[in-house]
Amino acid sequence: MSSEKQGGINPLEQFVLLAKSAKGAAAVELVKQALEAPGVYVFGELLDMPNIQELSTGPSAPYLNLMNVFAYGTCKEYEEHKDSLPELTPPMLTKLRHLTIVSLATKSKCIPYPVLLTELKLKNLRELEDLIIEVIYADIIHGKLDQKNQQLEVDSAIGRDIRPEQVGEIITVLQDWCDSCDSVLRGVDAQITKANVSKDTNVKMQQRIEQEVANIKKTLKSTQQVPDTDESMPPDSREQVEMPPSKKSSKTKGLRGSGGKFWKSSS
Repeated sequence: MSSEKQGGINPLEQFVLLAKSAKGAAAVELVKQALEAPGVYVFGELLDMPNIQELSTGPSAPYLNLMNVFAYGTCKEYEEHKDSLPELTPPMLTKLRHLTIVSLATKSKCIPYPVLLTELKLKNLRELEDLIIEVIYADIIHGKLDQKNQQLEVDSAIGRDIRPEQVGEIITVLQDWCDSCDSVLRGVDAQITKANVSKDTNVKMQQRIEQEVANIKKTLKSTQQVPDTDESMPPDSREQVEMPPSKKSSKTKGLRGSGGKFWKSSS
C-alpha cells in the first residue's frame, strides 16, 4: 500500500487547499502538479473548486479539459482529442495508463494482453508487463499476470471519479440492489416464521407425548398395587374352605363308642 494511504492522508487534499487561493496561471500550474503527483488518482474535489472551474472560460481551458480526461477518461479518449489538449509529460502518460487499466478492470476481471496493448498504446509485452507490475505495486489494482494465457486477472481495483450524468444510473443500480435486499429479507423473515411455527408444533407434540407416557406409567403403577384375593389367601385356608366334611371320620367315632361296650367284662 502506498505511503499516503498508510498514513491515512488524502494526497489530493493539499491541492484542494491550494486551489482556494490559486488563480489563472497559478491554477494551471496546480493542475499540472496534481496530474503528475504520485498517488493522486481521483480529481473530483479539485475539479469542483471555483478557481479551477474558472479556467473553462479562458485560454487555459485545455488544462481543465485535460483534468476531465484524467478524472473520467482513458488513453483512447486522450488520443481522440489530442489536438485540442496539452501534451502529456512522461509522468502524466504513465498515470493515464494506470487509470486506463482501472477502467478496463471495472468491465472485465480477465483482460487479454492484446486489449491492453491497444488501449494503452504500447508496442511490446515487456513494456506492458512492467506497467502492470507498477500498477499492482502501487496498490491501484489487486491481481496477477497470467503469462500462459496472456491476460491480466483482476481481483479488485480502486474507484474512479463519476461523471455527473452517471449519477442517475448509479442511483438506479443502488435502488435495484436495495429492492433485491428487501426481497431477500422478506424471504428470510418468512422462513424464520415458518421455522418458529414448526418448532412450537414440535414442542407441543413432545409435551403431549410426555404427558401420555406419564399417565400410562401412573396407571400401570396403580394396577400393580391392587391385591389379588385368591392369591393372597394361605394354602391351608383354601383347603379348609374347599374340602367337604369327611364321612369316614364319623364312622370311626361310632366304632370307638361301641367297642368300649364290646370289651367290657361281665361281673
